[in-house]
Amino acid sequence: VRMVREQEFDLVLMDVQMPEMNGYDATRAIRGLGGTFERLPIIAMTANVMKAEVQRCIDAGMNGFIPKPFEREELLATLHSVMAGLGRSDR
Repeated sequence: VRMVREQEFDLVLMDVQMPEMNGYDATRAIRGLGGTFERLPIIAMTANVMKAEVQRCIDAGMNGFIPKPFEREELLATLHSVMAGLGRSDR
């Protein structure tokens, strides 16, 4: 959350399981900053691929989901899908 406040990012790849703050809480905190942070694309990364987990990520405010481990092509497809959905497919 601190890094997002201090630097400008086009997209965040959010690990769901982190030591100090989980990815759900971090995403909610970023969204709570308001302004452009409400629209910052955030993609969840987790080894848990259960349907409920994907929904939990979306409910937390994430824009997409990529299961770990992932192939390069999967990551690129997810990035394209999320950015296109936000009207930012040119990046």
